[in-house]
Amino acid sequence: MKDAVGTFVSRLRADRNNKALSLSCLRTVGDGADLYLGRVDARCMVLLLSTEGGDELQLLAVRAGSFARNELTRLTVAINSESGAVEVVDQSEVAANVVALSERSESGAAASGPPAPATEGDAPTASTSSLRPPLFAAHDEQILVKLGVVQTLLPTIRKITTDEQLGALLAHNLPELTRDVLIALRDHMDPADVERLITSTWRPEGEEVDVRDWAGAARRAVSQSETDDDAVLEALGNGFDAWRLFLHPEQRRLAKGDFKGSAKVTGGPGTGKTVVALHRVRHLVDRLPPGHTRPVLLTTYNTNLALELRERLRDLGGEELLRRVDVKSVDVLAREILQEHRTEIGRPLDDEAAMNLWHDVRLETNLLDYDAEFLDSEFKHVILAKRCGSWDLYRRVGRTGRPRITTPQRHDVWQLVQAYRARLDAAPRRTTYAIIADQAAGLEQHRMARIEEQARYKEEQGGLDLIHREAGSGMWLKPRYQHVVVDEAQDLSGSHWRMLRAMVRKGPNDIFLVGDAHQRIYGGRVVLSDHDIVIRGRASRRLTLNYRTTRQILGSANGLIAGTSFDDLDTATEALDGYRSVLTGLAPQFWRAPDRVSEMRAVAVLIEERHAGHGTPYSAMAIAVPDGSSAQQFAYRLATEFHIPVVPLGKEGVRSDEDAVRIGTMHRFKGLEFQRVFLTSVGEGQVPRQSIEQYRLANPDRYRLEEQRARSLVFVAATRARDELVVTWSGKASRFLPPDADATALRATDLLRPDGPSSGSTSASVA
Repeated sequence: MKDAVGTFVSRLRADRNNKALSLSCLRTVGDGADLYLGRVDARCMVLLLSTEGGDELQLLAVRAGSFARNELTRLTVAINSESGAVEVVDQSEVAANVVALSERSESGAAASGPPAPATEGDAPTASTSSLRPPLFAAHDEQILVKLGVVQTLLPTIRKITTDEQLGALLAHNLPELTRDVLIALRDHMDPADVERLITSTWRPEGEEVDVRDWAGAARRAVSQSETDDDAVLEALGNGFDAWRLFLHPEQRRLAKGDFKGSAKVTGGPGTGKTVVALHRVRHLVDRLPPGHTRPVLLTTYNTNLALELRERLRDLGGEELLRRVDVKSVDVLAREILQEHRTEIGRPLDDEAAMNLWHDVRLETNLLDYDAEFLDSEFKHVILAKRCGSWDLYRRVGRTGRPRITTPQRHDVWQLVQAYRARLDAAPRRTTYAIIADQAAGLEQHRMARIEEQARYKEEQGGLDLIHREAGSGMWLKPRYQHVVVDEAQDLSGSHWRMLRAMVRKGPNDIFLVGDAHQRIYGGRVVLSDHDIVIRGRASRRLTLNYRTTRQILGSANGLIAGTSFDDLDTATEALDGYRSVLTGLAPQFWRAPDRVSEMRAVAVLIEERHAGHGTPYSAMAIAVPDGSSAQQFAYRLATEFHIPVVPLGKEGVRSDEDAVRIGTMHRFKGLEFQRVFLTSVGEGQVPRQSIEQYRLANPDRYRLEEQRARSLVFVAATRARDELVVTWSGKASRFLPPDADATALRATDLLRPDGPSSGSTSASVA
């Protein structure tokens, strides 16, 4: 059917008078607006909206089968008074499913007589549900319409008393704004917050909505996916479902908007931040004059994500788009700058080698009160990021977001850092990626200073090019990029931001960044305004609609970070208020095991049941663990005892295409997603790790930061699940889990008995 619709659209664009299209006017919906039916093939028909005197046609709906014409004929088409979008609703389908459920509940209650007293734990019956008040009784019709709910649905909405009925309504392709509003209200969000966080993002900027202006409504981005777009046509013809082409109105405004300077987009996992960044790149390239240069940079914090961005950008715009864009990680970019200046670099240490060197320095100086991880972070995110080239500068520098330390402690740290750098400079010369970024930032800042000085000189001389000026003065230098787009911005260091700031001149649309501090697992807190990147006011936007994770999984994941304060990548704080999903699915499962071996065996049983009983490929399932030793233990147990194929998740991501379960530390799950995720070893002492307890009294700031990082890590891993999340532990549940987790969890030992219960993904799910 996709192929047939793609062919139909092509023929329609070529010649709307083609008799093979079988276009026939169905009815007039407004001034200059008509609905048409078109025949795709013997089984398939489409509904189209004609505006602009017939010059513009929008494809509204597709139906296949014997009753395709009847189904399209009964669709209701209207303009939403808040979003200004053209919306399509099947009223009869809603009535047949939602109203019928209500009527069955009422008839069941009448037939059974007076309701029996309900006891705690009873499932709702027809009689009890019929006595419930409507779910949306607290909101009058005027409020619902003002929030953007389809007005013709109000009689049906008033009949809804159960989540089953609401689910039936939401399952019938309702307009997205209506779905979003109803779900938010059902989740007890205040109408004022619904208006602020949801409805306002759909309203067209700078114009009033006229529900009689069909031509204007059809032109709005919220009403259409452009059929001129080759990627959309490919989606219609070839099932190009790996790419989300439709942009939410707020996403589209951000991707295609103009900003006076830099702009920032934040949002929880699955809200489409990366999609916005990629569409932003295409928009910036589309506005460039013809040429062969690469004036747009798309960057992120590691090479694997940069490679993924490159492939997704190719999917979006092909080689023509890639030819105008540099897609590189910040560390690759920094190294290239040093090579360009013929700077001696040295061999970069990996994370483990850097930690070992810090341990050696601690022993050498006999300053054992400071652990290697703290020292490495202090070096990266304070001394290098804030250019503390002397003890006096380090003594006085601000340390926002870092644990507080006294002046004598700072002096100890400074001694350790000097010893560390001396060991790096010794033969054979070694370095770190943080030092490379710092050196590159300094070189780029010097380069930009020469460019700015030359620009000032040129302006003083009347704007003329002065041939007598030497090239060395900066005359022939240009800013490295016109636009910079950054993905996963929360994991970049201060040195990275200094480098990026110096690569593009301050001006309209200079830097566009997307990120989420709740997912920060590598970098330290960075205040962007300290690096001359100003993103306040309308230049800072937040996405709140999750497109990947179900409401049930999202609710559990949000609980992992509840009550913890996170920054907004600048000076303010940010919460996940309004963060939500329109997808529904299985409730997360919680399984408690008495010991480590029982937990691993139980996870193996759960995986095998989903593979054999539900047909889930092994490659669609993943096991997340807190540390490398746990990953090895799980992999060995699954492979040797249960003969389940496994592959590790390494720094390079998944390097194998084989059908095998992916196993890796929670750090490795960044940027990935799987159908089913098994979040394991979430026990007290493992998540968070026991070692942070040494800071609870001795260094409360350090304790708070370590615990926050652990919460972010588990939050990232949990939100990698699309359809199902299974959480397991041995011993006592982590304090990050619900308070009653140990008491309410399913028992892993039941899975290991021959006569134990089924643990299928439907029968064993618990809230």
